Amino acid sequence: MQSSFSSILIIGVGLIGGSIAAALKSPEIESSTLKVYGIDIDQKAIYGALSKRFIDEGLIIGTDDARIDELLNDSAVDLIILAVPVSAAPEWFKRIEASNYIGAITDVASTKGVLTEQAAALLSDTSRFIPGHPMAGSEVNGIEGARATLFQNAHWILCPDETSDPEIFTKLHDFVTMLGARSITLSREEHDETIAVVSHVPHMVASALVQLAGAHAKDKQEIFHLAAGGFKDTTRIAAGSAELWSGIAMDNRAALAKGLSEIKQIITDIEQSLEKSDSRGLTQLLDEAAQLRSSIPATWVPDSTRLVEVRIPMANHSGVIAQVTSFAAKAACNIQSIDIDHINEATAILELILTDEGDKGKFMSMLIEGGFDVSFKPLGYGV
Repeated sequence: MQSSFSSILIIGVGLIGGSIAAALKSPEIESSTLKVYGIDIDQKAIYGALSKRFIDEGLIIGTDDARIDELLNDSAVDLIILAVPVSAAPEWFKRIEASNYIGAITDVASTKGVLTEQAAALLSDTSRFIPGHPMAGSEVNGIEGARATLFQNAHWILCPDETSDPEIFTKLHDFVTMLGARSITLSREEHDETIAVVSHVPHMVASALVQLAGAHAKDKQEIFHLAAGGFKDTTRIAAGSAELWSGIAMDNRAALAKGLSEIKQIITDIEQSLEKSDSRGLTQLLDEAAQLRSSIPATWVPDSTRLVEVRIPMANHSGVIAQVTSFAAKAACNIQSIDIDHINEATAILELILTDEGDKGKFMSMLIEGGFDVSFKPLGYGV
């Protein structure tokens, strides 16, 4: 595979940034001409990435600032990945805006609301900035936990809007797919609400479970020795960086607070079933959860004989990429590849290849209701 970008600057070579670099240097990706630059404030992170040969050049903030500015001003890179906390993003938006950089920009933060506001205030051209969020992680933080396979079969959310450059979006889609991830699209508002439920609330609940066990232990080591696999699996994420997760929680506090309120009500329902000795009601609650959990696929292996090509004319529509890919996400359809076929200066066709997942009928209906002309064609070939 070959990267859709020829030179990539990763700002922050911790777990996620380091893993992106590691994946780019894996044997599966053509890297003879691909340049990967890493920037970090921590020299140990840079030395670690260099020693593992994840990056071609490492730069330390505060030490190599002249070289960093040179890369930005000379357009030596065509993709910048912000793998830094949301609180550190404004500094880099300012620096990018002050340079002659004209390439693509994305990020890997787990919240989008605050970041989008920062970009809008500090970047004169936000069409080049398409937020992203790989749904992958590890209990081992930093470059020590980085690995090339971190994104295999993981969801990687992209959040374009009506102003996003469609060419940059297609290149980013191809880029994250190349890393082994499954690219899906959500609006920035939907992203924060959804991630609060599936990521941020679970982390807070895991932390609460550990605190509960600790509060009931005369000897904490004793109770934790008795903890079975279920407790360990459920609370594994509670071992993450407290400072990092506090920042994430504050960045997404409204959606997180709403999710915690909802789970509080669910726990109250369970509590009331116990108080009333309502075994039937409790069984129903547990059964609903069990069935929902069983519906989550353990692995994802698309049937390559059931790929479907979707062709959508882009004329007379603004924000086509954001609209179409958002419809696909709502219909649970996974886009394996995306391309723009330019017919002439005024006309282009958006071409999608869908895997065997999702409700394609719902996707087609949403497109038609949205005013799009669309054609679906089964490809019916194996690879």
